[in-house]
Amino acid sequence: MDITTDDGVALHTEVRGSGPPVVLVHGITESSEAWGPFVDRLAVDRTVLTVDLRGHGRSGDGDDRSTQRLATDVHDAVVAAGLDTVDVIGHSLGGMVAATYGALFEPRRVVVVDQPLALSGFRDQLLGAEDMLRGDGFAAFMAAMFDEMSGPLDEVEGRRLTELRRPVQDVVLGIWAPVLEGPVEDLDALVEQIGSMISAPLLSLHGIDPGPEYAAWLTGLVPSAEVEIWADHGHYPPLVDPDRFLNRIEEFLADCARAASTLVAHRVERVLRS
Repeated sequence: MDITTDDGVALHTEVRGSGPPVVLVHGITESSEAWGPFVDRLAVDRTVLTVDLRGHGRSGDGDDRSTQRLATDVHDAVVAAGLDTVDVIGHSLGGMVAATYGALFEPRRVVVVDQPLALSGFRDQLLGAEDMLRGDGFAAFMAAMFDEMSGPLDEVEGRRLTELRRPVQDVVLGIWAPVLEGPVEDLDALVEQIGSMISAPLLSLHGIDPGPEYAAWLTGLVPSAEVEIWADHGHYPPLVDPDRFLNRIEEFLADCARAASTLVAHRVERVLRS
């Protein structure tokens, strides 16, 4: 199903299954197909909406590629699909989009997969390769980056992801513009603004360890967050260990739902006693 955003970009979306709604958001240069069989497995008892981000997959492109715009695109897809408040799961770039969605649109829960929200460290890495990114070395840089992050991904899945990636230089540079351009203080302020607006329970799950100080930093910024590290799983935990990932997601969503029901019950009880 294609929808059109308010700035005229055609987005490819798909809806599968029935039950509590969940949105899946993919990583940079990839598409919703990167989730592989996880989509159908999650759709056994949930409504699963997938979206190809602008400039990716079967979607069109537009001039605005900020994470705020990408999160708004996802929300447009949620509304077009007739879904109520959703859970949002994002991988890599999709994790940043999911976090931004959490700041702007009050989802039930947010899951960020292998995407540290502290972007200043990533900025340092990109600045060191800026000439390659803006020049003829772009494709080589992107290929090397994904190869380095792949971890224990098996050969079949690795080849599948390589074949579906479409690294378009203008799109990637547009998405990474806030990281590459401007002072680091502006980038930090953007991240802090997004984090301070997230009230939904947030699971930050990493296959690549973001460092010993990350958990304290994130929970200080987003008190609802919990950080979980799956050592040596690389950048693609959903594909490296799909059973464990599905079970963890189901557990997180169910635990949060029970906590929300308990909170509502306690509020009702207080009202009845007053």
